[in-house]
Amino acid sequence: MTDNALRKNMNYKDCLEKGTENLERAGITEAKLDARLLLEYVCKTDHSTLFAHPDREVSDDEENLYEGFIARRVKREPVAYILGSMGFMGLSFDVSKDVLIPEQDTEILVEEALRFCEDKMRVLDLCTGSGCIALSILNYTNETEALCTDISEKAISVAKGNAEKMGLSERVEIVMTDLFPGKEVGKFDILVSNPPYIRSSVIDSLAPEVKDYEPRLALDGAEDGLVFYRRIAENAEDYLYSGAYIFLEIGYDQGDEVKELLEKQGKYHDIEVIKDYSGNDRVVRACYY
Repeated sequence: MTDNALRKNMNYKDCLEKGTENLERAGITEAKLDARLLLEYVCKTDHSTLFAHPDREVSDDEENLYEGFIARRVKREPVAYILGSMGFMGLSFDVSKDVLIPEQDTEILVEEALRFCEDKMRVLDLCTGSGCIALSILNYTNETEALCTDISEKAISVAKGNAEKMGLSERVEIVMTDLFPGKEVGKFDILVSNPPYIRSSVIDSLAPEVKDYEPRLALDGAEDGLVFYRRIAENAEDYLYSGAYIFLEIGYDQGDEVKELLEKQGKYHDIEVIKDYSGNDRVVRACYY
């Protein structure tokens, strides 16, 4: 009998412990969580089953796939890119290295927009990436429609795939352009955007998961991080009905600056900075006159 035949397969518990140890050695902060998420995906199981049956054997194929996933995470590749999906607003979005990973902080933007979004409204989503913002708004409203833009052809492909998967293709148009579409698209009731807002000089100091894997095109907000906010503040009026609302995700230290940019235009009122669950500035809301 060969050594392979005598070898006993690892079980859930063994794999999870081994994966966690490898990630901890690599300095991964959420080592146990990441190891569990990867194992659940590989074994097509869930949290409850994993812990209720720790002795369930893992097949050779599952073990090899899991070890490959752990090796990728050790190199600091984000779990979302390894799995190809990310949960957001109670929904699942496909992601790739061509789009930002939807973050919980961005849910603040969607939740705030939903407070003002009524059925049958039109939504303009600039720098849409995976489409998670606009598609979440459409999913939780009735007969709303959206136009989404992105400068990346690959990001557009990801967003269109998510729209199709969610059954929202007929309610959304996704176009490739540099921020704003042509003016022939008409007016909108809601404008949302999570634009690139990180200062160019700061990007190389970010965590490896961000600077080495997430698309720089979606991160880099130029020298002061405000270039896209200026463009939006200056040009949004061409796309907004009177009384329309703008919702912009911002960096934790950009609230006052973005608010001032909007105030200087003299076109907006009810300008407010909304904080996230950690108490940091996260969204700027403004109403167009």
